[in-house]
Amino acid sequence: MTVPCTTLERMVVAAAREIRDGEVAFTGTGLPMIAAMLARRTHAPRATLVFEAGGVDPEMLHLPMSVGDSRTLVGAAQALGLHEVFSYLLQGGRVDVGFLGGAQVDRYGNLNTTAVGDYHRPAVRLSGSGGAADVAALAGRTVIIARHQRRRFPERVDYLTSPGWLEGGDSRARTGLTRGGPVAVVTTLGVIRYRPVSREPYLASAHPGGTPEDVQAETGFPLELADAVETPAPLAEELEILRRVVDPERVFLRKES
Repeated sequence: MTVPCTTLERMVVAAAREIRDGEVAFTGTGLPMIAAMLARRTHAPRATLVFEAGGVDPEMLHLPMSVGDSRTLVGAAQALGLHEVFSYLLQGGRVDVGFLGGAQVDRYGNLNTTAVGDYHRPAVRLSGSGGAADVAALAGRTVIIARHQRRRFPERVDYLTSPGWLEGGDSRARTGLTRGGPVAVVTTLGVIRYRPVSREPYLASAHPGGTPEDVQAETGFPLELADAVETPAPLAEELEILRRVVDPERVFLRKES
């Protein structure tokens, strides 16, 4: 039986399924954190969660409010600093999957979290990279979570903060980024993925209530639509864990359709 769910719940479940059992996942605040907690409680119990502020493999008994929350250290295997997280773990190739977001996501999964418009006279000045550029460059693969609006999905980002597939093809490897790259963009409308060689984006699935054409209409670059299916529904067990265990107060999974 299909259990009704919100768009945010559907996104979290889709993102959680990108984590494989036994992997090391670099986890951010908000939906990525919830997705990681869900994965640990369902199909990936041996996944190791890493937080930017230094928590490694905590018990995650209660939802932290941020990556610097002391709850990311409860029962942790290690309490590292930024230097160890970004050097030993990321640069050392020990992170399998990292979660990212951005104000803009372009055709090849490049992210902008710096400025919308001209850099020197921007319409909006954003927070900058933080550790996102490091994750984008050094994690084994990345998953992007974003609200899907045409203005957020331009052909090319106004400022390249965090590298995706750059200009497509082998352009990423030619710059010296020999591993990693985005494998999925989980949005409020569907899931976008990339072809293995060309790195061209295609719509893997559209969420129920919308069509592939609806997703294309809200995207500022062409998507291949031929392979699009309906996004698989969350399982009743996944929704139960999300609602009763992971975020019962709906701090991040606030009510919305």
